[in-house]
Amino acid sequence: MEIAKITSKGQITIPIEIRKKLRLKEGDKVLFIDEGDKIVFANASISALEKIQMEMIGEAEKVGVSTEDDVIDLVKDLRSEKRKI
Repeated sequence: MEIAKITSKGQITIPIEIRKKLRLKEGDKVLFIDEGDKIVFANASISALEKIQMEMIGEAEKVGVSTEDDVIDLVKDLRSEKRKI
């Protein structure tokens, strides 16, 4: 458990161990999630990536992509279509 003090401007210093765990660096954005009796603090970038990953589950199978070669072929097809535009 870590404790931080709030300044008169409402700012806190995030303890180093928390910054390391969340992979936070200067300039990163953080997310505050209201879970009723507590607020969860998270790295906004990582949370966004996790959300996208969850939404993409099953999408590859829908378009017939199941191997690395399928991905390479799909990229080649998309690049050739772009050249035609």
